[in-house]
Formats: sequence, structure tokens, C-alpha cells
Amino acid sequence: MQTFSEWLAATPLSTLIQNVPWIIPTVQTIHILSIAIVMSSVFMVDLRIFGVISRTETLAAVAQRFMPWIWWTLIVLLLSGSALIIGEPERSLGNPAFILKMSMLCTVLILTLTFQRGLRRDVQFWGKSAGRRIGARLIAAVSLCLWVGIVFAGRWIAYVDAGSA
Repeated sequence: MQTFSEWLAATPLSTLIQNVPWIIPTVQTIHILSIAIVMSSVFMVDLRIFGVISRTETLAAVAQRFMPWIWWTLIVLLLSGSALIIGEPERSLGNPAFILKMSMLCTVLILTLTFQRGLRRDVQFWGKSAGRRIGARLIAAVSLCLWVGIVFAGRWIAYVDAGSA
């Protein structure tokens, strides 16, 4: 990974990102605002699953409103995160906090797809039985924990030594 990081840091795009003073702060700002959008959307869906908010609306209606915000903003996060990695590959690619963040992200994306697949199959899928309601709540609880963990791990990237893996 070190060889790849060194190669990536020497590319013209990485050099540009490193040498133009406003790029990293701008991309970080976009990344942070995008995290806020994803977290807000996740919280809204998960709080509906727990029955805390929007009890008069169906789970499918709440998910239909907020899931596009999650998926479209994840594309922005992918692009902004890629720019940050390209600009400072040594800081991220070998960093245990980054690896943890990506592992949690992959897990939560699978959970989110599983949840959404159930709703696409049948808008009442998660409410048809006590077992499915418990399953939805379990997915929501694990999802919330993972998203919070992703935020913390992302922040820790700046403070964990990439060489300590």
C-alpha cells in the first residue's frame, strides 16, 4: 500500500490538489456538509422505524423521501473522499482508522440495501409481522451505530498514525 500511496502522491492530480491552497479545505467542507445530509436522512428513517417520529406516515413514505438523499449524497462523499485521498494518500490508505471507516461503510451499505430491498418488494414488508418489525429495528440500531462510527473513524484519520497498522 505504501508503494501505491507514493505513486498516487506523485501524480499530477495529487500534486495539483496538494499545491492549490483552497482545494483541500473546500473539498473537506463539501465532505462534511454531505456527511450532515446523510446522517440527517439516516436519522429520519431510523427514527421512523423506532416509531419516534412521523407515526402518521408509512415507513415506505418516509424511506421514499429520505433514501434518495442518502444515495445521491453518498456519490458526493465518494467523489470528495476520493479527492481527499488523491491529495493526501499517505494520510489515509494505510491508516487503521480509514480501514475501519471503509469496513463500517461497506457493512452499513449492505444493511441499507437489505432494508430498501424489503420495501421495494412490498411497501409493508417491515411491518407485516413482529419478527420483521424487530428485524427493521435491529437494522436501524446497527445502522445508527455504524454511521456514528464512520463519522468518528473519519475524524480519527487525522490523528491516527498511518504507520501503526
